Amino acid sequence: MKLVFAGTPEVAVPALDALIASGRHEVAAVVTRPDAPAGRGRRLVASPIAQRAEEAGIEVLKPNRPRDEEFLARLREIGPDCCPVVAYGALLPKIALDVPTRGWVNLHFSLLPAWRGAAPVQHAIMAGDQITGASTFLIEEGLDSGPVFGTITEEVRATDTSGDLLTRLAFAGSGLLEATMDGIEGGSLQAVPQPADGISLAPKITVEDAQIDWAAPAMRVDRVVRGCTPAPGAWTVFRGERLKLVAAALVTDRTDLAPGVLAAGKNNVYVGTGSHAVELLWVQPQGKKPMKAADWARGVRIEAGERVGA
Repeated sequence: MKLVFAGTPEVAVPALDALIASGRHEVAAVVTRPDAPAGRGRRLVASPIAQRAEEAGIEVLKPNRPRDEEFLARLREIGPDCCPVVAYGALLPKIALDVPTRGWVNLHFSLLPAWRGAAPVQHAIMAGDQITGASTFLIEEGLDSGPVFGTITEEVRATDTSGDLLTRLAFAGSGLLEATMDGIEGGSLQAVPQPADGISLAPKITVEDAQIDWAAPAMRVDRVVRGCTPAPGAWTVFRGERLKLVAAALVTDRTDLAPGVLAAGKNNVYVGTGSHAVELLWVQPQGKKPMKAADWARGVRIEAGERVGA
């Protein structure tokens, strides 16, 4: 089939690579978000998908909006049979959905209808899911509501951050998307409507969502830290400044600390929660690079009974 691939971040690159390498489909173009400011200089940088497509000699389309007439005209000129999508980052209007003869097919990182929305992996970790996965589905105008072509499952490991889990799903999901394209072309695959039960939503995680509530149980604190790593980054307040929590661990042998109270030893830093303590492993003070929590604690000289949090 002739394909136009839509995607933007690094997590979409394995799927694009798989389709290019398959040799069974022609990736005629990619659609991605416009160049965005990045780094300290805030210079405009092309998306990872744009960079990968340019390396492969594939045409890159960067519409400000996917309803822009110039973009739609070029899409019609290309005449794709199908448009696979991975984390493109913009809503597709019906006028664009109607262009490919076999529709737009999204690789979504959850077992639909669970976790429809922009942050399925983060929400799965924060909710304590033990199993998640990826789904391919036909895009409709609703939010991730279209009929499903196929799924794969993936275990959520006890120490997974959203970055860890998303990386595994990106590579496993690339095979699912490739198989879905093969099945659509060969006529062996039929999309099945999603069940009406089991729907859950996964809106984008905000900075406010990532603030730690130290009165919550330790298990909840651990899930928020892992779910918000690497972005937007779990955080708390120490001496009036934001302190990012890069990595933490559950411990069961300290129940003597009140919520938010710090206890620093030579090689360990503990914080009380609503249940037992958690150990801070890596932190990032405001305006500084990530560092070992024990090194940070020695530098700031934590006083007895001092707290983190509002």
